[in-house]
This record gives sequence, structure tokens and C-alpha cells, in this order.
Amino acid sequence: MAALEYGLIGEKLGHSFSPAIHHRLADYDYRLVELEPEELGPFLEKGQFRGLNVTIPYKKAVIPYCRELTEQARRIGSVNTIVRRPDGTLLGHNTDYDGFRHLLLSAGARVAGRKALVLGTGGASLTVHTVLRDLGAGERVAISRAGENNYGNLDRHGDAQLLVNATPVGMYPRVEEQPVDLSLFPRLEGVFDLIYNPLKTRLLLQGEERGLCRSNGLGMLVAQAKAAAELFLGRPIPDGRVEEITREMDRDARNLLLVGMPGCGKSTVGRALAGRLGRPLVDLDSEIEAEAGCPIPEIFAREGEEGFRQREHRILCREARESGRVIATGGGVVTRRENWAPMRQNSTVIFLRRPLDQLPVEGRPLSQSRPLEELYRQRLPLYEGVSDWTVDNRTVEGAADEIIRRLEQ
Repeated sequence: MAALEYGLIGEKLGHSFSPAIHHRLADYDYRLVELEPEELGPFLEKGQFRGLNVTIPYKKAVIPYCRELTEQARRIGSVNTIVRRPDGTLLGHNTDYDGFRHLLLSAGARVAGRKALVLGTGGASLTVHTVLRDLGAGERVAISRAGENNYGNLDRHGDAQLLVNATPVGMYPRVEEQPVDLSLFPRLEGVFDLIYNPLKTRLLLQGEERGLCRSNGLGMLVAQAKAAAELFLGRPIPDGRVEEITREMDRDARNLLLVGMPGCGKSTVGRALAGRLGRPLVDLDSEIEAEAGCPIPEIFAREGEEGFRQREHRILCREARESGRVIATGGGVVTRRENWAPMRQNSTVIFLRRPLDQLPVEGRPLSQSRPLEELYRQRLPLYEGVSDWTVDNRTVEGAADEIIRRLEQ
């Protein structure tokens, strides 16, 4: 393997945001290095590198290869940052501590005296427990698959006030999974998920519905990367860069998903946005027609609305789990509540509004089957309920301008 300056080692790294973050933090080469377990030792012993970040599943496995651990790494029992010292030996540190502490404080979490459940017992959970203890949490309980406290006896901990997911359950591409049901914890005040892809896991979406204090792991990722970069470079980086880079990464990762009445201009505005932002455009109706091999009116004639909606849901889930896209949806996508979670997980949902007298009905089965005013009254609360923004489509360019202006705020 060719020499590198800095990088991230792990087993599966296909959708890591780390290179983009480090390139924003400092001007150095930073690459992803996927290693099989048998490759880890030889790479650390013989590889040419100046510094590394470490992720699943190697945060404990790298410890024997470090000549020395910092106090923070020793306390946690896990290493996520390695620096090669002038004599060639490796120093192990843990900047996940800095990252998780930032996650809690930036979210405004109240930790002191609270009972906390931590899902998982791997390297990340060790960091979580250490930070919670240092911030004065009360009882801290580790939930594992087969330990004394496990997913089969969560009823023991219905009084939990904080919950942290330190497992990969719910991570891309298996975004429909959820480690626990938050309804089990009526006293819950905050829920935190170390996952950052998708930006809102099913766990966080449920926390959002309850109005809980919450955060994903993106800010943690940036904050720990800043702490690692300071070790790599031997100099401080301004604290404000964490929030700045987190906002940039969140904006770039989110899809722009357009909803609205049939004929309101979702496809044309979407095309304009995709062109101006350099993002791919996904038109769900076009994808459905391509899969079915026939136009939408023919799908309705052959399969009925239920058949069409099943196709729509499946393709929405497939496309919306990706990042950085413009997605134009069909007018009725909001009518099925099972579509709301995939729409909101990785997207800013935009309700594109247009006067009813400007909406065409030709070739639109449901618009032809009932008065537009009735359809609009039925769907308006749904569009407003699922969307983050409402944008009036008086002209295509005007609507695109407004969306881009909001993105840049």
C-alpha cells in the first residue's frame, strides 16, 4: 500500500464523511483505508503514515500496537486516533471523548443526575459512559444483546431519562431499522444517536415526534476530527470551525425533496435546482414508470391505486436513503404515513405551492377523478405536516432562487 499522510482505518468505510471533514479542517492528504482483521497488525507495524483515525471494529484492537496511550485513551479503554511520534512509535489517543461531549453540550442536554441508557458495549459505548460520568450523570446502564441488561428486559429501565445509541442499528443502508421503541421510556428527556448517515435515524424521528432533546452524530464526528487534526498538526484550530463545518456537511448531505399537488411544478423546479446546485435529480414518477414499463395511468388501470402506492413506497425508500439529491415526488406520496419517515430521514422536505387554477389535470388519474378543491383540502394538512419549508411556485426560477437562498442562510 502506498504511503499516506493521514487517514481512517476500519473494515467497511464506503460512506464515511471523514475525508470531506478533514479536507475542510486542514490542507493535508487524508484517505480511507479498509482493512481486514488479518491486515490490521501488519499495516500498523509496517505502514507508512503520520497519523490515523480508527473506527469500527478496531478501536480496541489497535491498543497493543501503541507504545503509549494518553490518559484519555486509558480511561476509556479505546483508541480512535493514532499519531506516529518522532522515534517512529505510535501514541494512542481518544478524540471521540471530545466529540461526544460536544454533541451533548451543543444539543443543550441536561445530564447531571439523569439515568442514562447506552445501547451497545463496543468502543464507542466506552467513550459515552466516560463522558456521561464526567458530566455527572446518575445511573448509567449498558444495554447489550445478551448481558444482564438486554433488549429483552428493557422494562426494567422505563425510568430512563437519557438514551444513547452507540450501535450501528439504523445506519445506512439499513435505515429502516430501529434498536428500541422510545415509547418504552415515558420519562425520557433526550435521545442521541452516534449515527450520522442517515441524518435522522428512525430513533431520532421518534424522538422528534415527542419533542425530545436530540442530536445525530455529525457534530460529534466533526468535533472529534478537529481534536484529531490538532494532534496531527500540533496546533489549535478555532472552535467555531466545528459548527461551521457541521452546518456545511449537513446542508450538502441533505436531499431536497419536493412535495405538492399534481402539476405544481415539482419536476421542473427540481430540474432547475439540480442544474444550479450540481446535484442529481430523481423524479419518482419517472422511476416508477421505468420499473413498470408503462405510464402511470396504465399502472392505475392495471394495478389500481394500491398497486401504484406500493411501487411508490418501495422506490421512495430506495432513493431517499441516498444523500445530496434533488427528489421530485408524486402528488399523493404524502397520503401514506409509511412514506413520511423515509422522506424525512435524509431530506429537507419542501412543500411547493401553486394556485389551483394553474394546476393541469390531463394524464393525472386522481386529479381527474375528483374536484381539485376537494383533493387540495384533503392533502393540504399532509403537505404542511411533513414539510420543513413552504415555497410558492410563481415562476420556476423564482422558486429555485428561494430554495437556494434558504439553503445558504
